[in-house]
Formats: sequence, C-alpha cells, structure tokens
Amino acid sequence: MTRICIAGLGYIGLPTAALLANRGFFVHGVDVIPSVVSTINKGEIHIIEPELDTFVRSAVQSGKLTANLVPALADVFIIAVPTPFKENKEPDLSYVFSAAKAIAPFLRAGNLVILESTSPIGTTQKIKDLLESQGINVAELFIAYCPERVLPGHVMKELIENDRIVGGLTPEATDKVASFYKKFVSGEVLKTEAKTAELCKLAENSYRDTNIAFANELSLISDAAGVDVWELIKLANKHPRVNILQPGTGVGGHCIAVDPWFIISAYPEQSKLIRCAREINTYKTEWVIEKISLEAKRISLVLGRAAVIAVYGLSFKPDIDDLRESPAIHVYTALKAGHSVLAVEPHVKSHATIKLVDLNQALDSADLHVFLVAHKQFKTLNLEGKTVLDFCNLKK
Repeated sequence: MTRICIAGLGYIGLPTAALLANRGFFVHGVDVIPSVVSTINKGEIHIIEPELDTFVRSAVQSGKLTANLVPALADVFIIAVPTPFKENKEPDLSYVFSAAKAIAPFLRAGNLVILESTSPIGTTQKIKDLLESQGINVAELFIAYCPERVLPGHVMKELIENDRIVGGLTPEATDKVASFYKKFVSGEVLKTEAKTAELCKLAENSYRDTNIAFANELSLISDAAGVDVWELIKLANKHPRVNILQPGTGVGGHCIAVDPWFIISAYPEQSKLIRCAREINTYKTEWVIEKISLEAKRISLVLGRAAVIAVYGLSFKPDIDDLRESPAIHVYTALKAGHSVLAVEPHVKSHATIKLVDLNQALDSADLHVFLVAHKQFKTLNLEGKTVLDFCNLKK
C-alpha cells in the first residue's frame, strides 16, 4: 500500500490528506503547530470547509490518517505549506524550504516529491537543489510541481473533479506523478514541465485578479458618475460576449491577492497590466475605508457624538472562515484607529486581536452598518430604517 507524507495541514494539506486516507492510502500528516496536530488526531478539524469534518473523522477512525510534528518514511511526499509574500511583495519561500529540509532525512530511492504550494517560477528546481545540498541523491527521486486549483467552500469536491496540471523536472517524474494523481482525480491530469506548471498557476490567478480589477474600477467610475454599478454590470452582462465580475471591498485570499506579485517581482518589465490590476484592487480597499469614514463623520455631526460603525464580514469571501489577506480585515483595522467599530464574522468563533460581536448586538448598537462580505446570514436581515453601506451587493 502506498504511504503518503504531507507537509502542511492547512486549507489544502488537510483536505488532501483526508481525501487520500479515505481512498485507502496510509497518510502521515505533518504540521509545525502542536494544537493542529492534536486536533486532527482527535478526528476534529481546525478550519471550516464543508464535508471536511466527515472526511477527517472517518480517516482518523480508520487508522489511515495520523498527524505528527515530524515527517516519516513514505512513498510519496507532498509539500502543501503556505507561500506568503514579504513586506516588499517578494515571495517568502521559507516554509517550502523548511518542509523540504524536514523530509530530506526520510527520502529513499524511487520516492515522489510533489510541491503543491503556489510558488514562483523555478521553485521546484530550487527544492531539488536544496535536497541535493542535503546529501540526497536526487537522481533517484521523481520531483514535480502540481498546483491545487480548488475554491474554498468546494474543496473536497474539486480536489477530485478538477483537472490537474503535473509538471516534472524530468519526463519520468511527470509520468510517475501523473500516474499517482490519476488514482484519485476524476478530472483530466495534464502533463507538462515544472516551470510551465508553476507559471500556469500564477497566470490563472493573475487573470482572475485582472478581471476583478476591471469590475472594481467600474465601481469607482460608477460612484463618481452617480450610477448603480450592480445594475450597470447586470445590464452589460446581457451582451452575449460580456461577463463582468462583481466588484467588492478589494481582493483577498492566499491566491489571487498574492500570486500576481510572484510574477511581478520576477518580471517587472513584462508584467505592467498585472501590476496595474493589483494596484487597482488594493486601492479599492482604501477607497472603501474613505467612503465609510466620510459617512461616519456625517452621522457624527447629526448625532452630536461619535458614530458607532458595525462591519459585517471579515473573511476574504462569503461563507468561509478564511481571513488570509482579507481586505475586510484591513478595513476594520484602519477604521478602528479613528472610530468606534464593532466586528461581525459568523464563521469565526474568536480572533486574537479582533473582538467579535454577535449579529444582534451589532444591529442594535451601531449607527452605521457596513457590509463587506455577502455571507448568507446577512442576506435576509431587516435593515429598514438603518443607515447602510453595501460593498458586496447583498441584493443579488
């Protein structure tokens, strides 16, 4: 039976581990956070994702999934750790390299080493070089890049059904790793080489970022022109070859808000449109903050006291608990510096630095109600008589 070691048990690593364990593989999951390891070994989860709790519970109870702080011997090693960017917008690959170093002592001839973390072009080759520097005979390994392509909220389904790209450092590695994915992926497994696979992942999310930027720029134009942007887009999309996305507070998440910078930092002269789109989406968040602040000041003048603002939704998209790179978090933090702000996030029980309040408290206490994320809990609220700023189109 094939044994799998997965480094990183977060939003991608844990669903992948649970899925593979339920498909009959023995999976040894690795994470550097003791509480994550302990939670998983109890058959519980530390993130919100539909159906994930059932998969994890079943996998742990069957004995096919265990979590640990250190790797173990395996046939297949998957690296699924975060790849954030630094303050200067350059990629931070320290987690990837730490994971590669951690698995190095456990590698044996014939092992598959797969990088799934979103990474700059050339990262897979750097893993090979790092392993070689650790004294590993990399000629006996099959090293490849296979990016995840899932949507939060649909991960368990899309891990199976979505097409996958496999890019090996050698044709043999591509074939071996593709054969592995074909054992549990019902979508097509597409073969290429590592650098193409790495750029493909970045291109996909940069494309989406650019399209969102167009919608966000339209929202700025519409506001200046006194036009309802939601109606505008609805009408424009009636054209058979037009499909404008929905504007929002900005762009968040670990992929779309981050991946374009991996291209920009490496190819600044060739990525002018990608940079422009990224800057538009970043500016949209600042514009939202300014709009809220101005409305709060107007209300304060009427009331003769500081207005209380309630912001609804902190995750980077509706109906999930993922706060990574969330523009709503940035909005809350900026407003908190000069206003009295209540935060509502029904998908998060507690936060280290943000005091969360329940929905009813916010509705009763706030003078200005600001909707940043269109969670389904918000769409049926009775907001009659309340001052509302809607940046997420609750009406849709």
